[in-house]
Amino acid sequence: MIGALTGFAVIAVAIIAGYVAGRTGVLGPHARYVLSRLVFFVLSPFLLFTVLATADVRILFSALLPVSALAAVSMFVIFAVIALVVWRRRAGSVVVGSLASGYVNANNIGLPIALYMLGDAALAAPVVLLQLLVFTPVALAILDAEAQGRASVGRIVGQTFTNPIILGSLAGLATALITSATGTTLPEIVLEPLSVVGHAAIPLMLISFGMSLHGQKMLEAGSGRRDVLLASALKLLVMPVAAWLIGRFVFGVEGHALYAVTVLAALPTAQNVFNYAQRYERSEILARDTVFLTTLGSIPVLLVVSLLLA
Repeated sequence: MIGALTGFAVIAVAIIAGYVAGRTGVLGPHARYVLSRLVFFVLSPFLLFTVLATADVRILFSALLPVSALAAVSMFVIFAVIALVVWRRRAGSVVVGSLASGYVNANNIGLPIALYMLGDAALAAPVVLLQLLVFTPVALAILDAEAQGRASVGRIVGQTFTNPIILGSLAGLATALITSATGTTLPEIVLEPLSVVGHAAIPLMLISFGMSLHGQKMLEAGSGRRDVLLASALKLLVMPVAAWLIGRFVFGVEGHALYAVTVLAALPTAQNVFNYAQRYERSEILARDTVFLTTLGSIPVLLVVSLLLA
């Protein structure tokens, strides 16, 4: 429990520092943009490579993966059924709302949470791979088909496999499999420089996130508040419970592993969802507001999960 509280303290200090920096403007008007691109294109690929390359392969292919997948898909389905059948939303809006309900921030928030709350950043890596290699291509195919009348498979594959985070993750996964099969390890002269650069990503992720909290206005009239509230409730409240139930009673997961899958399910909606909504001009306010509300709301939810299961 002390470890979890220490993790919250580390995360809180970095977020507050980022918020103060954003509010005072001390880093200039383009700081958040620069930080986000630095983290995404440079630091995160190094971080995910070193996390995965040194991870226990059994963790990467443990029950955490199917539990996380089933919990997320359950949220997608619940939102989609309500949005399609009851509210008669268009396909693009349904896709964005479904992603907002179950696509977690496993990178920018998940990696620090996994490191400081769970003790191992590698626990978030399978969820990163699941979302980027499975959920994202499917969602982009639907959005592309609605926008253009057909899905461009080549473009979707290109977007997927030129993503620097995916490339870093796949390289790390391949390294882990090779070292596990051969009984070798990466030499320190290779691993240490990559690790130092990669671990700069975690504080900068949190500082950038803190900066994003400044100046936001949520749930304005006519912005689709019920869609936002449904997606936020599914993400924050229903998904962690679903992950716990699926893990405990379907896969027989117990102890720290059950705590880990529940924590990962309680993560907020990923910023990627807003990026996809912007790219295809579908339900941008829904994505933006859900990302913001779940990010704020995830803090007390994670604290409750920690108190109950840590």
